[in-house]
Amino acid sequence: MKTRPQITVAGAGSIGCFVGGLLAHAGHDLRFLGRERIATACKNNGLRLSDYANLDVHLRELSFHTDAATALDGADMVLVCVKSGATGQIAGDISQHAPHAQVISLQNGVANADLLRAHLPGADVRAAVVPFNVVSKDACAFHRATSGDILVEAGPMADLSSASLRFVPHENIQGVQWGKLLINLGNAVNALSDMPLLEQLQIRAWRRLLADQMAEALRVLQVAGIAPARSTAAPPALIPYILRLPTPLFRRVAAQMLTIDAEARSSMWEDLMHRRPTEIDALQGAILDLAGKHGRQAPLNARMRALIKDAEAAGHGPPGLSPRDIRP
Repeated sequence: MKTRPQITVAGAGSIGCFVGGLLAHAGHDLRFLGRERIATACKNNGLRLSDYANLDVHLRELSFHTDAATALDGADMVLVCVKSGATGQIAGDISQHAPHAQVISLQNGVANADLLRAHLPGADVRAAVVPFNVVSKDACAFHRATSGDILVEAGPMADLSSASLRFVPHENIQGVQWGKLLINLGNAVNALSDMPLLEQLQIRAWRRLLADQMAEALRVLQVAGIAPARSTAAPPALIPYILRLPTPLFRRVAAQMLTIDAEARSSMWEDLMHRRPTEIDALQGAILDLAGKHGRQAPLNARMRALIKDAEAAGHGPPGLSPRDIRP
């Protein structure tokens, strides 16, 4: 592979635009594949990237496409950033237009890399975990609101790291994916609350709800023989205990684990805001599927999925529920 591969970001949403934008800013040959709305906004106004550490990047010259054939033609590497429900479709596009490209899944959930491999036999497909949160500030402005490095399944790969974005190889990416999924169970809680994440985490009732949901999922993983690995500074099994701490103590401990600024919200909150389907089936749904296979129940995760499905169907945006409203 060339030192500077031609890269296509397939799925120019919040993560795709932020990661792809920083790669383009670092000098990589990069194309975006995304919706017409974002393509037009970025072509007219440029792509602006910011973060909790005062990053401020404004990119004017962008290669943005809405056609898969144009975006993928000749790609050496494809960064898959589409929602889980679109994985099969983008895999078909890659198979047709970039069958020899290395494929990196920067997606939530634990099943997307395997689905890509099933559609792309013989391709070099890698799972990855994006630990940070990116929020959309307008049609083509994106803000990284939490910290962390991108972890990628270990193996030969071009160096994509820069001062503002690090890609780190990891030998146990499946364990890290499960660890990140446990953290991402909080996406639904944040979406249902309609609150900024930092504000929500200051309220112990919300943290207890997060802790109980995560503890329930950990019990399911234990029965299934799955050992989640850390995607934050704390081991997954310890996080429910940290969340249940009194607020002053929680603040001190959390400050050493993760940087969160006041703009952070979950991607699921953003999906409800824009009346888009969420990834609830790839998150709580994965826990419920696993529980069913092993004859167990996960009522709090089931409740979260049901409430998100209700919010999707209603089409009114995040419902603004309280912890008492949510508990089954």
